[in-house]
Amino acid sequence: MDIPAVPSKVDPDALTAVLDGRWAGLRREVRAQMTAEAFSDPVDLDIEAHRAQVLENLRRLARTDRPGLGFDSAYGGGDDVGGSVTSFEMLGFGDLSLMVKAGVQWGLFGGAVQLLGTERHHEKYLSGIMDLSVLGCFAMTEHGHGSDVQNLHTTATYDPATREFVVHSPDSGATKEYIGNAARDGRLAVVFAQLVTGGESRGVHAFLVPIRDGGEPAPGVTIEDCGRKAGLNGVDNGRLTFDHVRVPREALLNRFGDVAEDGTYSSPIESDGRRFFTMLGTLIRGRVSVGGSAGDATKRALALAIRYGEQRRQFKRPDGDEVVILDYLGHQRKLLPALAKTYALHFAQEELVAKLHDIPSDAPEEEQRELEARAAGMKALNTWHATRTIQAAREACGGAGYLSENLLAGLKADTDVFTTFEGDNTVLLQLVAKGLLTQYKEHFEDLSPLATARFVAEQLVGAVIERTAARKVVERLTESDDGDVLFNREWQQKLFEDREEHVLEGVANRLRKAADDPFGVFNAAQDHVLRAGRVHVDRLVLDAFARAVSSCEDAEVKALLERVCDLYALSAIEEDRAWFLEHGRLTASRSKAVTAAVNALCAELRPHARALVDAFAIPEQFLAAPMLQA
Repeated sequence: MDIPAVPSKVDPDALTAVLDGRWAGLRREVRAQMTAEAFSDPVDLDIEAHRAQVLENLRRLARTDRPGLGFDSAYGGGDDVGGSVTSFEMLGFGDLSLMVKAGVQWGLFGGAVQLLGTERHHEKYLSGIMDLSVLGCFAMTEHGHGSDVQNLHTTATYDPATREFVVHSPDSGATKEYIGNAARDGRLAVVFAQLVTGGESRGVHAFLVPIRDGGEPAPGVTIEDCGRKAGLNGVDNGRLTFDHVRVPREALLNRFGDVAEDGTYSSPIESDGRRFFTMLGTLIRGRVSVGGSAGDATKRALALAIRYGEQRRQFKRPDGDEVVILDYLGHQRKLLPALAKTYALHFAQEELVAKLHDIPSDAPEEEQRELEARAAGMKALNTWHATRTIQAAREACGGAGYLSENLLAGLKADTDVFTTFEGDNTVLLQLVAKGLLTQYKEHFEDLSPLATARFVAEQLVGAVIERTAARKVVERLTESDDGDVLFNREWQQKLFEDREEHVLEGVANRLRKAADDPFGVFNAAQDHVLRAGRVHVDRLVLDAFARAVSSCEDAEVKALLERVCDLYALSAIEEDRAWFLEHGRLTASRSKAVTAAVNALCAELRPHARALVDAFAIPEQFLAAPMLQA
């Protein structure tokens, strides 16, 4: 089949200029700072030495202006949320323990004080948080309640006689678990607990609780070290329990709820449930940063594997020369579709960061929820892609990839937990689907016979429209040449959009029956719910990539990115072609043509593989693997 040709050579720097996007200047500054500092890889360090090194590097970061970018300028910050997230993401090129510890200190702990607290907290703590004179923790997750934050067990009971809150862990399930900065360095913790006043629980709120007095645990606080983990051993994760620890009334981070001296509770949001989700919604910066950092770790892995693939030779041609392994289609199949998806996720992440930066504090609730859902879905896809791609990169480097000195083993270990923290990915995709299903809310609220009949009628009409649309798609597929269709961006986007609409309507129809047995119906349809969330984010990612290509002003770069976008779209269709075949969106012959197109695109992009990874502009010291020096 005919694929439009790309230029024989594209300048990686020109690609970098497109990738760097809105915060290009900041990215250049961060790279310059990274390059200027000697990077000491933690391959041979024990836990204590690694933790000490990470803390020292954190102090180096504190001496730059980067940690303050996301904070209010009134307290020495930079009022640049997007720049703050971008700079954190770029730490993903190096030691991921440093990225995580920085995220805990300035993103989670500092972000909670800034976004959940009020002026009294800002004046007292923010400058110290930025310069590291106040080292802190974000104590949300509990042993018995990981993702179910709304039902955690730790309590903070107000005592009007002393004007204090009593923070307490009533059972072993209330132990705060996996808390970064807790085991060694943290002095103050933002503790999430059920606020109780006047004998009434008002739901989860956040409190500032000292956890160390000097170098020892504060009275009533028990601290345990989580010990060695599969990765990220430069982060001092610990467990916290509280035995009737008293903190002043002012320790409550009171933006969304406050307690008067006499114990009277007040809040600008009446509903406890809505207040809880509004409170958590303000803390999405960490989720966005984790997804972006996973993306940068993936770029590093691909850069290592593709460089190795271009120099490693294996098996002889008939002419006697050994073959460069990246010339094998099987090797290209391992790495190039993953590289295309990395590009797609990069542009989608750029859009997400811009939306986070631009959203006003008084944005309508619907707009805020849409941003939260997008952040949840992007974090899930970015981190799953990292796990899968770093494994593929390790395999592509054979035994060399398994040696710690060649960095991929560490990347694999360090990123594995990214699918879990800042929101378990399965739970996050359910959050995405929940947001999408709000359009069906009226059908769930009124299940009278008349409403039910109307809903069924609407579904029947929709099915007829869908079958008609599907027939038109199939007709176009049947009658048109492969090259005219497969590389048509409008058709690719229509296919993704059509899949999303079909899956969402299907799951809505199944959940309509949930009034009789809400849990049973939801549980039986959970796989359908998760697919709805995933295909929605897939469509957002393709749309973002298409917009980036369309807006590219460099003709040669644009031509190359067109082919990379084709590879992303067609490899995604190939991966899910069972669904497209089952639902009449692909014919059997066209399904085979998709695979042929992916193969052809891999061959077309093979000469550009090195330029595509060099365009990530990863500082060379982070790619100094001995396997590349042979």
